[in-house]
Amino acid sequence: MQTSPYGSWPSPIDAALAAAHDGHPEWLGFVGDEVWWTEPRPAEGGRRTLVRRRADGTEESVLPAPWNVRSRVIEYGGHPWAGAVVAGEPLVVFVHFADQRLYRYEPGSEPRPLTPVSPVGGGLRWAEPQLRLDLGEVWCVLEEFTGDGPTDVRRVLAAVPLDGSAAQDRDAVRELTDDRHRFVTGPRISLDGSRAAWLAWDHPRMPWDGTELIVAEVHEGMLREPRTVAGGPEESIAQADWSSDGRLLYASDRTGWWNLYRDGEQLCPREEEFGGALWKLGHRWFAPLAGGLIAVVHGSGSTALGILDPETGELVDAAGPWTEFAPTLAVHGERVVAVGASPRTAYEVVELDTRTGHARVIGTEHDDPVDPVHYPEPLIRTFTGPDGRDIHAHVYPPHHPGYRAPGDELPPYVVWAHGGPTGHAPLVLDLAIAYFTSRGIGVAEVNYGGSTGYGREYRGRLREQWGVVDVEDCAAVALALADEGTADRDRLAVRGGSAGGWTAAASLTTTDVYACGTIVYPILDLAGWGTGETHDFESQYLESLVGPLAEVPGRYAERSPVEHADRVTVPFLLLQGLDDVICPPAQCERFLARIAGRRVPHAYIAFEGEGHGFRRAETMIRVLESELSLYAQVFGLNPPGVPTLELTK
Repeated sequence: MQTSPYGSWPSPIDAALAAAHDGHPEWLGFVGDEVWWTEPRPAEGGRRTLVRRRADGTEESVLPAPWNVRSRVIEYGGHPWAGAVVAGEPLVVFVHFADQRLYRYEPGSEPRPLTPVSPVGGGLRWAEPQLRLDLGEVWCVLEEFTGDGPTDVRRVLAAVPLDGSAAQDRDAVRELTDDRHRFVTGPRISLDGSRAAWLAWDHPRMPWDGTELIVAEVHEGMLREPRTVAGGPEESIAQADWSSDGRLLYASDRTGWWNLYRDGEQLCPREEEFGGALWKLGHRWFAPLAGGLIAVVHGSGSTALGILDPETGELVDAAGPWTEFAPTLAVHGERVVAVGASPRTAYEVVELDTRTGHARVIGTEHDDPVDPVHYPEPLIRTFTGPDGRDIHAHVYPPHHPGYRAPGDELPPYVVWAHGGPTGHAPLVLDLAIAYFTSRGIGVAEVNYGGSTGYGREYRGRLREQWGVVDVEDCAAVALALADEGTADRDRLAVRGGSAGGWTAAASLTTTDVYACGTIVYPILDLAGWGTGETHDFESQYLESLVGPLAEVPGRYAERSPVEHADRVTVPFLLLQGLDDVICPPAQCERFLARIAGRRVPHAYIAFEGEGHGFRRAETMIRVLESELSLYAQVFGLNPPGVPTLELTK
């Protein structure tokens, strides 16, 4: 064991390695007996490919570059593909990111477009395709722009012919609903085909605030007599589906926790979440099995994969190392597939055999790229914040098997604020975190008030308090680590992306806790963001996070970092994608204009071809190396082999 200052330890986890392992499998589904899913390719421009797992266990990427299976509906996207076996061969429909058209694909042939390109606004976009082979159609969510503005948009359920007759003809797309609701999810069809269920909500609510569960009769390919059967302004239905015997299942937070219901009856009352925030259309936290059992992803904080008996309420979890399951499930007969991860393993495709209770990895099996002794060991902590409130966090102390710091030195720490802000930092292996901890820099991921996973009351702490509670909670964790002797009080940093970028920037303008900060594709100007500078989905999000703009306009200026740039006195790194329509570059440019001439050391890096969430390997490499260089310069560290970030004043 060698002794060397924190931040100077040599690490086998470099930025290229972390970038190569960014992202995880998503959008599971069955095509006959085969399991298919989407998977990221950071080295191929950040595209997502479609992966097929054959019956013999072999995997193949079905679509070569540049095909990119990803929807832009509500900008965050949704389930982008569906498949079935027809005449013994797979038939798949998918959304291609570049043009957002729906394509039909059969192995051995080139994909053929099923939908046209719109000449208006952001075009025609599709999500949650479901094959209706009996009708010769695919049913989807259609998002259609009616003008050039980000809120000039309508959303309906629609049917697209599988024969390609709508490829150049918008009129050949059959609308199944009107556009009375601003947002809808894809319909779930009962097994007998007689009924459909879907979710809807309207501005200014977000789906975790309140949604409506709508049921309609399916008759001759039409949805008739739609009616609301659950949900409302203060009740969030996160997902709906049908049991094998035709009863309606849904996850509602009417008790303060997303629990499961069947025809209105609560199935397994627990202070746990069986649902979550619907940031993408098609998230699935439960899936009914043919025999009547229900596969569920559930938990408080972390999540487990379990099988629920709706008759008895008995819930049995799958054995295994996984501490977090993503909201994507697929079932076929009595087979269940999910995506799980742990602090020692990245996300893997897991299959659970409900007959034996045995769970095994069947896809993207974790393969340690370095000796796992270099991985951090997270601590699940609950801190006390202002007014005695609990704050949940994952603390990752510096860790290296061959190095330690001098006995009198305390480590630097970076507080990570997750995005959303109605989101959650999962307890999983993240090589971006290991990139820092293996060099001697601690990381604390804070699930501040407003985060999901801890019930509606915890989520509600952020209502009209964004920029206050999140900032206070992150600061409380940072200072508690310093007070207990875990972290160096003079070497604390804050970083975050999207809503986390807002929290990082607000922390630098309202507190003196941090010596520097990293701000990634942030919100910086509430008034601008709330009056046309973002996309439709979140265009009225601030009405609940900050308050009604018409009633409290002063609050928007009071909390915006762009209005208080003069309060920033410490170095910072600002990172932005130039194609970002959610948090546009104009916000960063406005903030930098206010900083100009104030001699605050900083760097601004804008990436062409990147949007909201960096996906290209070369981008992620530069991000990590630049961030580490910032901390090295501010904290007096000496990490070997890291390019120096030029800070300007």
